[in-house]
Amino acid sequence: MQLLGPTTVSTSPRLPPLMRRTRIVCISDTHNSRVKLPKGDVLIHAGDLTNQGSYSEITRAVAWLEEAPFECKIVVAGNHDITLDRAFYAQHNRRFHNQSPQPTDECLALLTASPSITYLSHGSASVFLKAAGGPHTQFTVFGSPYSPRDGTSSWAFQYDRMGTSMSGSSLSFPAGPGTVPYADDSAAAVGVWSAIPATADIVVTHTPPFGHCDWSTARDRAMGCEGLRRALWQTRPRLVVCGHVHEGRGVERVRWSSEGEQGSADGAGGEVAVDSWQDPGRDGGKLSIVDLTTRGTRHSLDDGTAGQASEGRWTQAGDGKGRRESCIVNCAITATNYPHVGGKRLNKPVVVDLDLPVWEEPG
Repeated sequence: MQLLGPTTVSTSPRLPPLMRRTRIVCISDTHNSRVKLPKGDVLIHAGDLTNQGSYSEITRAVAWLEEAPFECKIVVAGNHDITLDRAFYAQHNRRFHNQSPQPTDECLALLTASPSITYLSHGSASVFLKAAGGPHTQFTVFGSPYSPRDGTSSWAFQYDRMGTSMSGSSLSFPAGPGTVPYADDSAAAVGVWSAIPATADIVVTHTPPFGHCDWSTARDRAMGCEGLRRALWQTRPRLVVCGHVHEGRGVERVRWSSEGEQGSADGAGGEVAVDSWQDPGRDGGKLSIVDLTTRGTRHSLDDGTAGQASEGRWTQAGDGKGRRESCIVNCAITATNYPHVGGKRLNKPVVVDLDLPVWEEPG
C-alpha cells in the first residue's frame, strides 16, 4: 500500500481505467471487543474502538488492528474515544478519568505513528494497493469522527444544534488529529461535510447520514446527520462506512436523482430509491457480504455508465457526479447498548466487494 506517494498512474488515452474487485472488511463500535475478521484487502474501522479512550484501551485496540493481515487499515475515532479529542478531554477528563487523567498526545500517537494504520481525522488519503497477489487498485478515502449530540449527554467529537462544541468553543477549523471542527446539524453541518472531496470513492464517518442505517429502537427515531446526507447527495461516493447507532447495523443502496429528476416520495431530496440488504450471514457460518461488483449485474453499483465484468473497463467521470448509486454500510459490531440487558451481543463484520480502478496496467 502507498499513501499519497509519487506513483505515476499510466492510463491509455484510448481506454478507460481497468476495474478490479477489491474486498473491504468493515467494522465499527467494537468497544474493546475483538471479533474474528474475514480475509480482505482493506480493513475499515468507523470509530468507537474503546469505551472511554484510556491509554490501555487504545493500546489493546491498536495492537489488535496491527496484527490483522490487511494491506490497508483505515481508522477514524468515535465519540467514546474521548482522549483522541484534545479540546473535549481537556475540559471533561475528570468526569471520565478522575483518578488518573490519560495522556492525550500519547493516546493519539498510538494511531498516528502506527506503520500499518491510516488514521483519518476529518481528512483524506489516496491509497494505492501494491501487495503481490493483491488487486493493485487505487481509491480516495475521506474519514471523520463526527456525530451529532444526542440530548444532554456530552461525548467526544460531537456537535450540538447551535454551532458550538461540547467544550463550549465556537466553530473553528484547526488542523491536525484531535483538533477537528464542530458544527450544528443544519447549514453549518453542510459546510463541515463540504470537506468531503468530490473525488472520494469511500467515505468513512462515525455518524450515519440521516435516514439511512440510523434508526434507534431505544429512542424510536432516526439519529443520523442531515448535513452529511446532503453532502453525500452532492459527492456520491461509491461506499459510505459508518456506525454509532448500534441498532442501525445494515446496508442500504441509495439511488440518487439525476439532473431534472425528482427525489423520493418521502421528501428526501436527491434520492430516487433505497434498497435494503438482506444479510446472508445472519445465521450460520456464512459471511455478511455485500457484492457490488459487475460479476453480477444485478448487484453492481450504477456509475452512470455501462460497465463490463469485474475484470473489465468502466467509463466514468473523474469525480462522483456521474454516479447514480452509493452503498451505505452501518457496520456496528456491538449489537446492544449499555448496560447490555440480557448480555452483550456482537454482530459480524460486513464484507464489501467493490470494483475499483487499477493503478497499474498488467504486463
